[in-house]
Amino acid sequence: MGIQFNRRTALLLLWDIAATFLAYFLASWLTDMLGEEVFVTHEIYFIVGTAVVVNLLSFALFRLYNNLWEYASIDEALRIVLAVGLATLVTAVFLWAIGQWFPIRIYFVSMILMMAFAGFSRFAFRYAKNKKHDFVRDKRNIERPRTLIVGAGETGSMAISRMSNKDPNMPGTPIVAVDDNPAKSGMRIHGVRVAGTSEDIEELVDRYDIEQIVVAIPSATIEQRKVIYNRCVQTDCLLRTLPNIRELRVDEVNDVSLREVDVADLLGREEIVLNTRLVCGYISGKTILVTGGGGSIGSELCRQICTVAPRRVVIFDMYENDAYLLRGELLREYDDIDVDVEIGSVCDIDRLGDVFKKYHPNVVFHAAAHKHVPLMEICPREAIRNNVFGTLNAVTLADQFGVDRFIFISTDKAVNPTSVMGATKRMGEMIVQHYAQESKTVFAAVRFGNVLGSNGSVIPIFKKQIAEGGPVTVTHPDIERFFMTIPEASRLVIQAGGMAHGGEIFILDMGEPVKIVDLARSLITLSGLRVGQDIQIEFTGLRPGEKMYEELLMDEEETLPTKMRSIMISTGKSVGFEEVETKLAMLHEAISQDDETALQTLGRAVPTYTVTKNE
Repeated sequence: MGIQFNRRTALLLLWDIAATFLAYFLASWLTDMLGEEVFVTHEIYFIVGTAVVVNLLSFALFRLYNNLWEYASIDEALRIVLAVGLATLVTAVFLWAIGQWFPIRIYFVSMILMMAFAGFSRFAFRYAKNKKHDFVRDKRNIERPRTLIVGAGETGSMAISRMSNKDPNMPGTPIVAVDDNPAKSGMRIHGVRVAGTSEDIEELVDRYDIEQIVVAIPSATIEQRKVIYNRCVQTDCLLRTLPNIRELRVDEVNDVSLREVDVADLLGREEIVLNTRLVCGYISGKTILVTGGGGSIGSELCRQICTVAPRRVVIFDMYENDAYLLRGELLREYDDIDVDVEIGSVCDIDRLGDVFKKYHPNVVFHAAAHKHVPLMEICPREAIRNNVFGTLNAVTLADQFGVDRFIFISTDKAVNPTSVMGATKRMGEMIVQHYAQESKTVFAAVRFGNVLGSNGSVIPIFKKQIAEGGPVTVTHPDIERFFMTIPEASRLVIQAGGMAHGGEIFILDMGEPVKIVDLARSLITLSGLRVGQDIQIEFTGLRPGEKMYEELLMDEEETLPTKMRSIMISTGKSVGFEEVETKLAMLHEAISQDDETALQTLGRAVPTYTVTKNE
């Protein structure tokens, strides 16, 4: 019942005191029962003073001095009615008990007047807040595009209401709504008509000259949202969405903002949640080393690992800036975890050995690699040195220092590779399987496709090209890739590590492949631009080492299911100990010679590799 005192509370208290006197005076005058002479006697000050005290106590009880009245609604109006009603009843009973007397009609009229006065003072704050929003909007010249709302439920209703009130965090003018529930067809929400279903989006956009679509159906299934998003991107409208307001705190609902729909939304993949029961046993309370820890995958691995309470996370990377920033981020978020950065290359076995000797990690996630396909075609010896022998260094030290688990991050490009990068990653898989046969350390590899937004991936490149006015360059109109988000890939890698027994190649369910040209069109549309008019798409031809279609399994491989439907295990034949030793000896000699020799040797070491000649 405590009152939070501030300038606004003081004004409300003074107003309520004055309003109580005014309500009783007007009630007596309006009912013509007492006459003005009563208000010059001493008794009236005691009677009304009692009413003032009781009113203030009742208002405090119902928290009418603590509410954020700029968001006042029906609930707050009901509180005012209950508070004034209770105060009037208590006042009347108390005065009757001590022998003071007022006609019942005066109590009744004063109660009605007090409700009006109290309500006026508080709802005035809401009016003033809306006026302030209008002023801010006009001052900032916020554009309010003509908007179609997808979803006529609780979230859609909130969006329409806030747009109608010109909320600066909800830019748009609500014109029309759609909902796939036929019972809502023809209804109006805050004056906006539900004019059809999601199938009518394109037709309604043309009919009502819509500039923006807001998808407000957070409770829809992944497939339903995917279908709706695909319909929306067929228009030239700016596409935005809202979170589920039922998942927000009460104080967040009125401040939630629209956000742009991103490519991850369009993929329609169900978000993978980290199974902490599966991973906590091998990570919680342990020291975790992440090689390449400052990179896109490595840094997200560090973030996800920290959610299951390791004792220490060691970030090993060549590039100090990203690693330094990541350390600061993790320390701010997890002050009970030791986070250390060590700078060096996995190619330097002495430097890497110093790190193993210093920290004695329990688990190693090996994410350090050269991954840029065209660049590695130009620099094949560097790719072999880093991706093959850097991996060999990390694996050898893990075995030597008795690491519990070693998880190698591989790629779908290792399957029937046509690139140097893919072939070196396949060689890395062989090394891991080779050591798994003899070592006490549990060695395993995880193979997955492209991750959205990673350094050097297609999404940042497309966004930069769009920002520069185009053109957006795609190598071939039919080229396809598997995609998942960086957090999703990282979670699956960690969970696969929890299922490893040694020698497995885990394969992540990447969903359906996506055409790169469709991805480009979606990004252009999401930017509020038109394909072929505002931004052109140009086809440049396949680059050296680039595949038309990616694969997750080699011809001789099949898969076995695991406890998680998103993770499978390859049943491919592992390579023998002596064979791997021979391949490594060949490659070690080749990197001291020329690039052509290195390419030919890599082709002999990885029989499934199709060597691509550089032009």
